[in-house]
Amino acid sequence: MYQQIRSIVESDFQAVDQFIVDQLHSEVPLVENIGHYIVEAGGKRLRPILVLLAAKTCNIDTQQHISLAAVIEFIHTATLLHDDVVDMSSLRRGRPTVNAQWNNPSSVLVGDFIYSRAFQILVSIGNMRIMEIIADTTNKIAEGEVLQLISKNNPNPSEQNYMQVIQDKTAILFQAAAQCGAILTQASAEQELALKKFGMHLGTAFQLIDDVLDYDGNSESLGKNIGDDLAEGKPTLPLIYALKHGSEAQANLIRKCLTEEQLQPETLSQVIEIVQDCGALNYARKLADSQSSQALECLSALPQSQYRNALELMVKFSNARES
Repeated sequence: MYQQIRSIVESDFQAVDQFIVDQLHSEVPLVENIGHYIVEAGGKRLRPILVLLAAKTCNIDTQQHISLAAVIEFIHTATLLHDDVVDMSSLRRGRPTVNAQWNNPSSVLVGDFIYSRAFQILVSIGNMRIMEIIADTTNKIAEGEVLQLISKNNPNPSEQNYMQVIQDKTAILFQAAAQCGAILTQASAEQELALKKFGMHLGTAFQLIDDVLDYDGNSESLGKNIGDDLAEGKPTLPLIYALKHGSEAQANLIRKCLTEEQLQPETLSQVIEIVQDCGALNYARKLADSQSSQALECLSALPQSQYRNALELMVKFSNARES
């Protein structure tokens, strides 16, 4: 399904890839080395594809969507570099993280370089509304990161707080990608709003499924270890549901795990089993289905085209994926 989506914008996708490589040029070798290490790690590039599809759906007649797609990917990449340092992660997309391969300072500073390069590209696009949205989006992502940080190891997490974190930290960049893709084309206010809402619902569903896969995925296809969120003390929705609906003994075990600095493998396995058996994953998937349905409803404001069909496929792919 992913290849079907990508094939519809394949030439633009390749142009984005080349543009990203060109924009990683630096006179400092370490910046280029790390930049190319990240690019070569692959990833599905769903956010830049969303920019391309949104712009194509609204009949883009310039090449600015290529630059904008790179901006979105650079912002996403910079947040991942910083995330891996904060979370002390060692594996991403099946390879050592930059902080594991090099060190934390290099990861943070190259992340800063990529952030700043994104805004240099934005200046070249020269659209003040898009600059405002992207600036507000990166600010909100930073707030979401801080909110997640202070929520770590919380033995009494709430679903409301969790939803705020995933909307601020993840979904808002999907929202910006779709909305700004429409703005580039001078789309109608109705179409722009539809794509903005589409992006938020798609991004929320995407993160809900991501958090399900952390308890029920395949570590080889995911490219990271199962149970990483729990090991890092992150109370995601499946764990919050298990706390509320498990037995008192199970809830006490989960709270103990959330507050421990280092989890034992056998304890981690016990909690994963509790989450899998109590209906938590079905609950999270149903919420993702609801968000996906709302995303699909938004597309009714857009004209029928192969690009709109690809946006529909993107929603289905997001919910059905295993990595």
